[in-house]
Amino acid sequence: MRWHLTGDIDGFLAEAGDFLHSRPALHTSQLTRLEKLRTNPEDGTLFGRLEQDGKVHAICYLRPAQRLILTSVAPEPADALAAELAGRPLSGVTAEDDTATAFAEAWQRRTDAEPVLGVRVRLHRLGTLTPPDPMPEGRASTAPDHAEVVRWCGEFAAAVGQPPVADERSWAASNFAGKQFTFWETGGPVAMAGSTPVLAGMVRIDPVYTPARFRGRGYAGAVTVAASQAALADGATDVVIYTDPANVTSNALYRRLGYVPIAAFRGYDFR
Repeated sequence: MRWHLTGDIDGFLAEAGDFLHSRPALHTSQLTRLEKLRTNPEDGTLFGRLEQDGKVHAICYLRPAQRLILTSVAPEPADALAAELAGRPLSGVTAEDDTATAFAEAWQRRTDAEPVLGVRVRLHRLGTLTPPDPMPEGRASTAPDHAEVVRWCGEFAAAVGQPPVADERSWAASNFAGKQFTFWETGGPVAMAGSTPVLAGMVRIDPVYTPARFRGRGYAGAVTVAASQAALADGATDVVIYTDPANVTSNALYRRLGYVPIAAFRGYDFR
């Protein structure tokens, strides 16, 4: 197996597209980010594919000042990639648990950089959607006017420590741009769920947010069900959602709704 690195996203996708589409649920983040990079390229982004006998077995990409994003590989290809990237600035890595650890250890051997465990997330895929019984009062609605969506996303970003979203410029650069938004309303919006466009039959529900003053009434479950139903109606065959493994409440909620855990990811920062 050999890693092939390039700055040409079109050529990269021509070679790696079938691999990415082969497991759309597992490759949800790569599919959505690479689609953004295809339509809005970022100078200095590096793309890589692991190939053997003309078949792609893994991919990676590295955006300037961001962590390396890597699909699942064994320790040997992880070490080979570390060798290929040695000498480049690398702030960290995000991948499935074993892959992230293997690459972080390989990078430390080659650079003496210390890996520090950061983000951990769990990926769930929708099996059989099971709405809450009873559903809370209210109804699903499409997004209010755009300014209201920006305000809600800004409130969510502040609550979880993401970069602020306060105007159109910060909105366009955020992870919220390009998503569809569903609200749960009881006289006014009380919960929100975003969803990505359908890509390779996959939709990711992200983010799900209920302001603190409305929590504990079942609105998060209701709006997640509404967004999931909309994704299925749009033709999605894989509907996925990320959770914080430490958040017992949200993990239990999504399992009750029919979401089944399929993978765990972690990010390391290099210092």
